Amino acid sequence: MMELRRASPADAATLSALSVACFTQTFGHLYPPQDLQAFLAEAYAIDAWAQLLADAGYATWLIEDDGAAVGYATAGACSLPHDEVQPGDGELKRLYVLHGHQNGGWGGRLFDAAMQWLERDGPRTLWIGVWSENFGAQRFYARHGFERVGAYDFVVGDTRDHEFILRRAPTR
Repeated sequence: MMELRRASPADAATLSALSVACFTQTFGHLYPPQDLQAFLAEAYAIDAWAQLLADAGYATWLIEDDGAAVGYATAGACSLPHDEVQPGDGELKRLYVLHGHQNGGWGGRLFDAAMQWLERDGPRTLWIGVWSENFGAQRFYARHGFERVGAYDFVVGDTRDHEFILRRAPTR
């Protein structure tokens, strides 16, 4: 049975393993193995997750299939490199679902949970960074009112990925 729930600091090890699996499934083919492993070890370490999950300025949700984590989303303050980012703006930091559990509406549920949390105190400008060649994600975010407003390089070792910066103005 599939279930969506808010993650807690006790989920750090689960999220570390899930984020490594999701990132590797989705983007692992883009990087030399040594660059990928170094990135994963730093970005998705259990300690990094524990710190993030303990920070009240961020929120993470898990999708579980009979207790096994199969997807997650994380939201918080916007840290994208764009001149128009303002204090108080929010960002969908990560949204991943393992390949075998995609196309069942769970990514949309994760997205909705993150958007509701980001706008819990009222409408505000929201941001998302997305790989320039992830066309499905770009279409999904466009359907939800996000528009491309910039670009930046996402660095993994010696590889620089061209990322788009998407923004949605506050909705009333």
